[in-house]
Amino acid sequence: MMKEQAITRGIEVNVESFFLPEQSNLDQGQYVFAYRVQLKNRSDQTVQLISRHWIITDAEGHVNEVKGEGVVGEQPTLKPGEDYEYMSGSHLNSEVGTMEGSYQMESETGEHFDIKIPCFTLAPPHAVN
Repeated sequence: MMKEQAITRGIEVNVESFFLPEQSNLDQGQYVFAYRVQLKNRSDQTVQLISRHWIITDAEGHVNEVKGEGVVGEQPTLKPGEDYEYMSGSHLNSEVGTMEGSYQMESETGEHFDIKIPCFTLAPPHAVN
C-alpha cells in the first residue's frame, strides 16, 4: 500500500493504492490495482469537484490520459471542513506504474481552479521492497 498527499488552495488530496492479485493475470502481464482517494476541504469556501484528469504511466513509459466529469459518477460538493472519499481502480500491462493528475474544482463564487492529485505508485508489494 502506497500513500501520498497534496494540498492545493486548502483542498487536501490523500491517495493510497492497493495491488489486487486475485483480479490480475500475471502470466498475461495484466496487473490490476485499486486506489482510495480522500478529499478534505480545509479552505473557508464551499467547493465542488467538476471533472478529473488522470495521467497513468506504465513501466514501459506508455501514457494513458483519462478525462471525464466527476468521479465514480458523482460531482461532490464539500463545505469547509467536509471530507469525501471514493474507491476506483486501474490496470497496467506492466508490474509497476504511476498515476497522477488533477481535479477541476468550482468555488461557490463560480471560480474554476485545478487541484493536484499527487503522483503515486501502482506496484505489487514485492516490487517496491
